Amino acid sequence: MEATHRHFMDMAIQLSLEGMQSGAGGPFGCVIVRNGIVVGKGYNKVLLTNDPTAHAEITAIRDACEHLKTHQLDGCIVYSSCEPCPMCLGAIYWAKAEKVYYANTREDAARIGFDDSLIYQEIDLNHTDRKIPFVKMEQIHAAESMEQWLHHENKLRY
Repeated sequence: MEATHRHFMDMAIQLSLEGMQSGAGGPFGCVIVRNGIVVGKGYNKVLLTNDPTAHAEITAIRDACEHLKTHQLDGCIVYSSCEPCPMCLGAIYWAKAEKVYYANTREDAARIGFDDSLIYQEIDLNHTDRKIPFVKMEQIHAAESMEQWLHHENKLRY
């Protein structure tokens, strides 16, 4: 089993090199596997797409969900060349992946200029204490969509 994990991690690392060398983005790659079969893969495409959310894990999640025709990754294992950033961590939880294996750490990423420590610190702060102000607006109509969802008959829980 260890050889299988190494194989999929090697694929993720190879993707990280591919993306970086092509100029698509930073050195990050990801492979998503279900039942021993690769169902999604991706590398960082932030520069290629001008999309700050196009991290390796996000592109791999999108690929896997498209391939599997679902918005959930139940039973899937994520192999990432680096410990996922806060955004990717959230996406992995939203997608309900079963397990994550990673190679480089967030400290390794920070050492080469991809430092997410500010985001980790900001998460626990009050909105008024954050570096980017978050201001709650009172808007009566905003609650309507929440109420409609609450009573929506055909909703699928996720």
